[in-house]
Amino acid sequence: MPPDEQRLCLPSPDRLSKLAIHLIDDILNRLSFRDVVRTSTLSKDWQYTCRRIPQVKFDQTVWETPEDLTSPTIGFIPILPLRHLYLMECEILVPSFFQGFNKLISLKLKSVTLSSDTFEGLISNCPLLEDLVLKDIHNPYLMSISAPKLRSFVFRGDIQLIYLENVPLLSNILYEPRDLVLEDEDDFANIFSSVPALECFSWDHFEVDIGSTEFIPTKLPSALDCLKRLFISWITLGEFFELSFTLCMILSSPNLEEIEIKGCILGDGDYFESVPQEVVDEIPASFSDMTFNHLRTVKFYDVLLEEGEMQLIKVLLAKSPALVKMEIKPRQMETKKSLKLLVEITKFQRASSKAEVVYLVD
Repeated sequence: MPPDEQRLCLPSPDRLSKLAIHLIDDILNRLSFRDVVRTSTLSKDWQYTCRRIPQVKFDQTVWETPEDLTSPTIGFIPILPLRHLYLMECEILVPSFFQGFNKLISLKLKSVTLSSDTFEGLISNCPLLEDLVLKDIHNPYLMSISAPKLRSFVFRGDIQLIYLENVPLLSNILYEPRDLVLEDEDDFANIFSSVPALECFSWDHFEVDIGSTEFIPTKLPSALDCLKRLFISWITLGEFFELSFTLCMILSSPNLEEIEIKGCILGDGDYFESVPQEVVDEIPASFSDMTFNHLRTVKFYDVLLEEGEMQLIKVLLAKSPALVKMEIKPRQMETKKSLKLLVEITKFQRASSKAEVVYLVD
């Protein structure tokens, strides 16, 4: 055979295998889970490559037929060291021999079905877990989280209560429960009872099903000494329970640096329990022993500026010697009433000579 024809018959070099390991991993991270597993059949050198990649994507390509998609179930298999895991629209079952993901640092679950026992077993078997995201999770029972390395927690869904049992390093929480039911004062206190390192807390779309405002204490049993940033949205401070919640959070957080409160837009026919006058009158006294030495920024957006809200604005101005700026954007109202409230606010005593009050109107 002529030399030129011999060269045509030579096997082509395996250029992919000669790439740097981090480049191969980057390529595999872009493939579906099914295609990643298929690479193990390429050659002897690729037989165990799929077990090395730190991130695996589970999606609808995992199941072969449309019938399998009607009730998908994921069984955990030994892929280590898995570092990031995102599961969506599936049912999670943990087998008895499951020993956990001992390298996992971030876990995101969205629209999944799982029992409380399965969830707690999964979390407790991820000892290095730092970031946890739960979105559109529906479970009518209490769910407990024990994760000693956890630093960030995002939650949105219908769960009666999440008990943060062992999270000594947790510093950032974004909380959006739907139809949260509180049955007694301990239920509320337990949400914050084991978060000594909490620095940033956001309660988005505040909505709680509760039978009595007595469930909200004046202060939490343990102060949130590390809390620096407090964000509460979609809340009506003219409502008894919601004002009580806000006051409790602020009074329990002596080292706050930033507060942002955004009111909700009430529709026609919406009803809420207005704040009794005696409660409004007691607001200044509840702050008598408080000084917010680190508070620098306060924002009130879309608020009604009723008497309870005005009292809160007044005490924060009087008790914040380091305050730099307070922004107030009232709900749309008559110009005459808006100007009257502005004049009243400008007369409030300010502990900080640098405090600027910005009053935003449409």
